[in-house]
Amino acid sequence: MTVAFIREPQTGASDPDPRPHAIVIGSGFGGLAAAIRLGARGYRVTVLEKLEQAGGRASVFRQDGFAFDAGPTIITASHMLEELWTLCGRKMSDDLALRAIDPFYRIRFENGKSFDYSGDPDRMRAEVAKFNPADVAGFERFVKASEDIFKVGFEQLVDQPFGSFLDMVKIAPALLRLESYRTVYSLVSKHIEDPQLRELLSFHPLLVGGNPFAASAIFCLIAFLERKWGVHFAMGGMGAVVQGLVGLIEGQGGTLRCNATVARIEVSNRRATGVTLANGQTLAADIVVSNADSAYTYRSMIEPRHRRRWTDRKVEGMRYSMGLFVWYFGTKRRYEDVQHHTILMGPRYRELLRDIFERKHLSDDFSLYLHRPTATDPTLAPAGCDAFYVLSPVPHMDAGVDWTQQAEPYRRRIADYLSSTLLPDLEANVVSSRMLTPLDFQDRYLSFKGAAFGMEPILTQSAWFRPHNRSEDIENLFLVGAGTHPGAGVPGVLASARVLDAVVPHARQFV
Repeated sequence: MTVAFIREPQTGASDPDPRPHAIVIGSGFGGLAAAIRLGARGYRVTVLEKLEQAGGRASVFRQDGFAFDAGPTIITASHMLEELWTLCGRKMSDDLALRAIDPFYRIRFENGKSFDYSGDPDRMRAEVAKFNPADVAGFERFVKASEDIFKVGFEQLVDQPFGSFLDMVKIAPALLRLESYRTVYSLVSKHIEDPQLRELLSFHPLLVGGNPFAASAIFCLIAFLERKWGVHFAMGGMGAVVQGLVGLIEGQGGTLRCNATVARIEVSNRRATGVTLANGQTLAADIVVSNADSAYTYRSMIEPRHRRRWTDRKVEGMRYSMGLFVWYFGTKRRYEDVQHHTILMGPRYRELLRDIFERKHLSDDFSLYLHRPTATDPTLAPAGCDAFYVLSPVPHMDAGVDWTQQAEPYRRRIADYLSSTLLPDLEANVVSSRMLTPLDFQDRYLSFKGAAFGMEPILTQSAWFRPHNRSEDIENLFLVGAGTHPGAGVPGVLASARVLDAVVPHARQFV
C-alpha cells in the first residue's frame, strides 16, 4: 500500500521547515520533555495530543471556578525541570514559581495517630520516636540504605538506555549489594519493628504504581530523593508546568496539535516513517517518539507484522499496575486544619494491597491520598472555598468492575469516610464534583487495562526488561513516559526523555 505523507510547513514560513521532523505522540511530561530535548538537538517537532488540551494525565479539569490537577500533584527533583529551561536558554523561575511543601505528607492511621513526614532529620527522628523510640536507630539505618540505593539507582542508572542485556549484567553486583532482590516492605522491615512505621516508610512505590510487597527495594531511593531535594508544588497547579513546557516548545519553533489522535505508526522496511491520525491524515517523520502507554503503543498503534519482541501475547502477559479511582471536588468552605497532602491509611495494609494487585478485587475498605492544593495556592478555587482530590488505589480493569454502576456508590463511601475523619459535613459543602475511574484511564488516556502507571514496577519488569526507550522492533521509533525505562513519577518520565540524548541520532545525520 502506498501512503501519501504530508509534511507540515513551519508556521509563518513560505517554505517548509528544512529541519528533520520528529513526531511526539502524547503531551504528558515525558512527551513534552522529549519534544524540548529534540528541539534542542536540531529537530522540528510536532507534538500530537489526543485530548483537547496539553498535559496528558497532567491535564487540568476546570469547572465551577475550580481548577483540579487531573494527575500528578508534586514535583521532586525540580532541577530536572530546570534543565529543560536551560536547554532553551531560559530560567524556569521566569515562568514558574515553586513552593516547598512542609511537611511533605501527613499520614493518618485508623486509630487517629498521625505522622508528619518531612525532609528534616531531627523532626523525622522525633516523629519515629512517637511511634516507637526503639526504632529511631533502625530508621537512621534505613535512611542510609535509601541514600546508598539512590546513589546507584538514581544518580548512575536512571537515565541510562539499558539497550543490551549486558547492561543488566554490569549492574548486577551493585543490585545484589543493595539488596534489590528484597521488596520495599522487606527492606523497611529489616530495619523497623513497629507495624505502622513499616507501613508509612514503605508506601512510596504506590506513587509510581508499585506494590510495596512486590516492588524491588530499589524503589526505596524515593525516600532519599525527597529528603535531598524536597517536595514542591507549582503555583497555579501542574497545569502551569505544562503551559511552561509548551511555551518552550513553541519558542523552539515546534508545534502542538490537540484533538489529534494517532491511529497508527507507519513502518516501512522496519523503520518508523510517520503516523496516521484517526481522521485519515498521514504525517511523515524522520523519527517518531511515543509518550503513549507503551503497551497501547505496541498493541494498538503498530501492526503485528512489524513486531517481533513486543507481540500481543508478550504485552498481554506482562503484569500491570493498579488502577485509580479519583474524586475531584470543591467545597464552599475551607478546611484549614487539613494539610496540602494527607495519606489516610486504612484498617488493612498487606491484605488490601493483595486485593488490589493479586486478587483483583474491589474491597469495601480503602487507603486514600487526599490532595488539598488550596492549602498552598488559594487561587485554584473561588474565594473562601477549597479544591480537593482524593485518590484510592483500586484494581485495574481485569477485576471486571462495572465502573459505570460502581463509581457513585464508591464515591459515597469515600465521602462518608472523609466526613467522619477530616472533612466534617463534607457532602453538604460540596459544590463541584467529578470522578475518574480505571475505565476513564482506559478510554481517555488509552492505558492498557486501565492501569494508571502502565506495567507494574517489579524487578523483572524494570530496566532492560521494560520496553526500551529505543524500540527493539522498529528503527527510529523511541518511547518515553511511565511505560518505559525508568518508569512512572515525574522524575522518572523526565529521565526517560533524557535517555533520548543517548539513543536518538542528532538531527544533522538526516540532513
